[in-house]
Amino acid sequence: MTQSVAPHHMVIRFAPSPTGRLHMGHGWSALMAWDMARGAGGAFRLRIEDIDGTRSRPEHVAGIIEDLQWLGVDWDGEIVLQSARLAQYDAALERLREMGLLYPCFCTRADIQAQWTASASAPHGPEGAIYPGTCRHLSGAEGARRIAAGDTHAWRINMAEAVARVGPLHWTALPFPPGDGTERKIAADPLPAGDVVLARKDAPASYHLSCTLDDAAMGVTHVLRGEDLFATTHIHRLIQALLDLPTPAYVHHPLLVGMDGKRLAKRSGSIALADLRAQGVDPAALAADLRAARFPVGISLGQA
Repeated sequence: MTQSVAPHHMVIRFAPSPTGRLHMGHGWSALMAWDMARGAGGAFRLRIEDIDGTRSRPEHVAGIIEDLQWLGVDWDGEIVLQSARLAQYDAALERLREMGLLYPCFCTRADIQAQWTASASAPHGPEGAIYPGTCRHLSGAEGARRIAAGDTHAWRINMAEAVARVGPLHWTALPFPPGDGTERKIAADPLPAGDVVLARKDAPASYHLSCTLDDAAMGVTHVLRGEDLFATTHIHRLIQALLDLPTPAYVHHPLLVGMDGKRLAKRSGSIALADLRAQGVDPAALAADLRAARFPVGISLGQA
């Protein structure tokens, strides 16, 4: 169910990870992005973020395609697989290393937790306590020695150095629903996130790096994603500036939540589209209900 890609003013993508079947929250987000693209005569692209080697499964890729087709969502061009773009991630990491902005981090999660516990006032960012910068203070020679010795490591960005290099930045936030209000210019402030990981120990690139590079390579002009990723947009704007990448406009939508107020998630057994299909649910009726924000009992939109 693909269409050939032609020049479009607006390009929007949907980018699930193949770590399980799509649930109702995914379906709602995909429909919102699809409607925004098609309503503007634009392109809707599909990307599979499949570089998490410990959780991604080929059968879930097939499941995502099946779920979207069942819901009536089609896409333009070929599906982009992150696993086919590892060379591009490596090149970007090397460029940032040459700029002196990355350092290897050998800390385990237990090490970081111990440092937080030992600190009476561990600094906190949007996603909780931030990395204390332990390995930032290692000499280049010591880092190289440990890498040569085979010590597992991630690559972190020296956030303060990176921010100082690019100076003030902004990004454009569009309202949700799209067209409901005026756009805002947001001053990018990635410093509170600390020295985030750009290449994980167990994956060739972190979400921050791979997502930013992929959006640029796919010509994405507008990103529609959950409000839980609002803070990450500051980080992505920084990476765009460092690597001379274009900056899309961003729309952050509220999340679907369960009766406990927590967002729908694969790991919590949220209603899967595949289960609804097996129950004989009419996909056209389901899509209409999702578009109208008519959700099953126990599911609602969280507060934006």
